[in-house]
Amino acid sequence: MNVEYKDYYKLLGVQKGATAKELKTAYRKLAKELHPDKNPGNKQSEARFKEVNEAYEVLSDADKRQKYDTLGSNWQQAEQWQRAGGGAGQGQPFDWGQFGYGGQQAGAGRGGGQRTMSQEELEGLFGGSGGFSDFFHTFFGGTGGGFPGGAGARATQRPRRGQDYEQPLSVTLEESFNGCLRVLESQSSDGKTRRLEVKIPAGVKDGSRVRMAGEGGPGVGAGPKGDLFLVTTIEPHALYQREDDDLRTELPVEVTTLVLGGEIQVPTLKGTKLALKVPPETQNGKVFRLSGQGMPVLGQASRRGDLFVEVRAVVPTNLTTKERQLFEELRKEELRKEELRKMRGNQVP
Repeated sequence: MNVEYKDYYKLLGVQKGATAKELKTAYRKLAKELHPDKNPGNKQSEARFKEVNEAYEVLSDADKRQKYDTLGSNWQQAEQWQRAGGGAGQGQPFDWGQFGYGGQQAGAGRGGGQRTMSQEELEGLFGGSGGFSDFFHTFFGGTGGGFPGGAGARATQRPRRGQDYEQPLSVTLEESFNGCLRVLESQSSDGKTRRLEVKIPAGVKDGSRVRMAGEGGPGVGAGPKGDLFLVTTIEPHALYQREDDDLRTELPVEVTTLVLGGEIQVPTLKGTKLALKVPPETQNGKVFRLSGQGMPVLGQASRRGDLFVEVRAVVPTNLTTKERQLFEELRKEELRKEELRKMRGNQVP
């Protein structure tokens, strides 16, 4: 088997010395752009999505990253050693020490960590087929053999909890405002499909993590499964801008209403309308605050942010003859008042 070397840093678009935060930021950006839900039927995007997940799988795990960094240009030598019988089927762990790495086997004695999607999840839960590359399986374990993390290593490991997975999920502002139910489909390796129902609570923001208990990686031995965390991204809205738990919107208002005062209707994310009283001589761009009419606070159903409404004057068009005459009279009156200000020292009767 000819194994192709994978430059995981290049796949994520980061430098070799990237921090864990930089890795996660780069991964989340790429995973969002390449996710099969946003690119249906795009095989190239699907392949890149899997490569990005594989790269983050290795680089987000301290042990795997150290082994990967240690291999460097020696990866071909390690592959030859494996094919010669030094690894798979021999019941022996791979001798990372010959490449300058003397640490313990990956995962041994560690609790459940957190990483991106596993091979099983890539094959079923959110679209796509096939798993990690031959390079990954050769050097980090897979469907057998004595590499660290493979079946041979698991047989000797003590029971431990499975790893947690993260998966990006786009949510509309209405869904964040009201809360919603999402149905996901998971297909196992035997071809069986099951439906997973998850409740998205009201108030989720960019980066909120919705936990699906027991839907993560399989445990080792008698260890429990890990969890799946859906990391939410709130989609832009045509009318509202969100600022933490507050909402902002601009509302067009007739000039006559701003001048004489009146009542306007403010649409809400509930689908209803709120009555807003506009006092006479309201200036264009004035912001009104509607207390408690913003986003619900996550985890505190009784609390809400505020809604800020900025009024924007609508200049009338297609004037009738009568309307034009009235505006001309108004201009004459404004000129008269200006002359009086000049004559009386800015005192207007």
